[in-house]
Amino acid sequence: MTDSISLIFSGQGAQKVGMGRSFFENSALARGLYEEADELLGWSLSEASFDGPDDLLTETRVCQPALFVMGYAIFAILKEQNRLDGLRAVLGLSLGELTALAAAGAYDFQTGLRMVAERGRLMQKACEQTEGSMASLIGGTVEQAEELCGKFEIEIANLNCPGQTVISGPAGQIDAAVAAAKDAGAFRMVVPLKVAGAYHSRLMEPAREGFAQFLEGCAIEKPSIPVFSNTTAKTLGDPQAIRKALTRQIVSPVRWESCMREAAALGIDCFYECGPGKILSGLARRTDRSWKVVSLGEYSDLSK
Repeated sequence: MTDSISLIFSGQGAQKVGMGRSFFENSALARGLYEEADELLGWSLSEASFDGPDDLLTETRVCQPALFVMGYAIFAILKEQNRLDGLRAVLGLSLGELTALAAAGAYDFQTGLRMVAERGRLMQKACEQTEGSMASLIGGTVEQAEELCGKFEIEIANLNCPGQTVISGPAGQIDAAVAAAKDAGAFRMVVPLKVAGAYHSRLMEPAREGFAQFLEGCAIEKPSIPVFSNTTAKTLGDPQAIRKALTRQIVSPVRWESCMREAAALGIDCFYECGPGKILSGLARRTDRSWKVVSLGEYSDLSK
């Protein structure tokens, strides 16, 4: 067992049909969490996760709770197996930050699931009310991305790793920015993203307002271990500060690279990626190849 570990939780975009099935089938603890989630939500999250279809699982209101439940189930299994004695920090990408806070004891599973379900509902509603889009800029610098955003009145949504910045805003302005960026040749690749809206931008303001009101009624406590905020890359402690950070995150850039660097500075020996796929391990590899990341996307991965 490593001396010092951190859990990192996946965000929206990592979802895939079949996610979580192997944990459900091999762990009574995970099975109980999925059954509890189905009952609490009033619809079958387990069926959407395991069987899709992809269009359903991609919906913001569905994929956010699906990722939360899977990530929390992996954490719970690791805890049950006494494999978290060296846990020193937790963090999550966008939606994953809410999973991280649950793992750190800021609120229980049921409260976290209600929060995530409401977040997903509000963000999907905001997507339907606006015409937003996003694109990934590969290569180039943050300064070049900022210049592009200023020219087309769009925003930086994610600072994922060196050479990867995501932009967000009104669909027409994103299209124009993508065309201009390709013509200028400042970035190695410019990739429009298949998303329902402009996440982490001002177009999510209606969701931010609604979520702020919802969080006031949620019981939140001081986390038992450091949790890094997406918006500042600093640790969260005070419950009211957590509410403000989660609200602000909806319309603000996700500073994932900075969060990972701050966590690594604690002396983390290994990051455990809790969620489907290997997106976070890929970002970590492009940030610092010396970091060890183990992706736990299937039950069999726990043997690693």
